[in-house]
Amino acid sequence: MINCIVVGIGGFAGAVMRYLIGLIPINPENGFPVKTFCINVAGAFVIGLVAALGTRNSWNPRLILFLKVGLCGGFTTFSSFALETDQMIAKGQTVTAALYVILSLCAGMLAVSAAQNIFGRV
Repeated sequence: MINCIVVGIGGFAGAVMRYLIGLIPINPENGFPVKTFCINVAGAFVIGLVAALGTRNSWNPRLILFLKVGLCGGFTTFSSFALETDQMIAKGQTVTAALYVILSLCAGMLAVSAAQNIFGRV
């Protein structure tokens, strides 16, 4: 139960940070989602940093859980996607990693499109 609380607190903090970044008045004319892009890259960097330093420096497992699953997960799930892909590549599973990337992007886009088509576009 403690682990759930640790993840919940981290998730709350990550979600609030994402919300606050979303309030920054940046709206490029070309429509590129700069804020989401920056959030995803920052989250990927932080989860990579935590994975590397946490293991090398023997951080408390609950601190790692708070940062990786909670904070980064609440901030962006893209960070987990990026870490898992990197771990597969590091293990030599490049075909699996490529399949994961392609399927995740395609299935995600199809799921959004399907929901929009079924329930109405926003």
